[in-house]
Formats: sequence, structure tokens, C-alpha cells
Amino acid sequence: MVDSTPMQVLDEETLSILRCPVTRSKLRLENGFLIGEVGGLRYPVRNGIPVLLAEEAALPAGIESLDAFRARFGVR
Repeated sequence: MVDSTPMQVLDEETLSILRCPVTRSKLRLENGFLIGEVGGLRYPVRNGIPVLLAEEAALPAGIESLDAFRARFGVR
């Protein structure tokens, strides 16, 4: 599991432009993570800074690797 700390400041305007780097879908803030609308990759927020690196994302249940995620959701 990826460690995450609550987001200190992230306004709605900033949140509206952030995208999942894998699926390019919008992100929503939930329990200190940014979660992709497509696929549900969970990106941690550390010290108030979103870490939008695919390798740092927590995978959804039932997906064992980032390659498996990409294959399932048809992304490169």
C-alpha cells in the first residue's frame, strides 16, 4: 500500500486540470488520494503535493501489475 498524507491545499481549479498520467481521465480527491475516474488508480498526496507517477499509484483490487492494468484498460 502507498503511504499518503492529507492534502493541505488543492483548489477546485487545480483539481479540474489534473489528469491521470496513464488513462488521461479526470481525478477526484478521496481520503488523501487522487483517484482516476477510469480504472481507479490511486495517486498519493505527500506533504500536500500530488505524486502523479504511474509507478507510485496504488493499483485497484484484482490488478497485479501496471502492465496488466494497461492491458485491461487499453492504454499504453
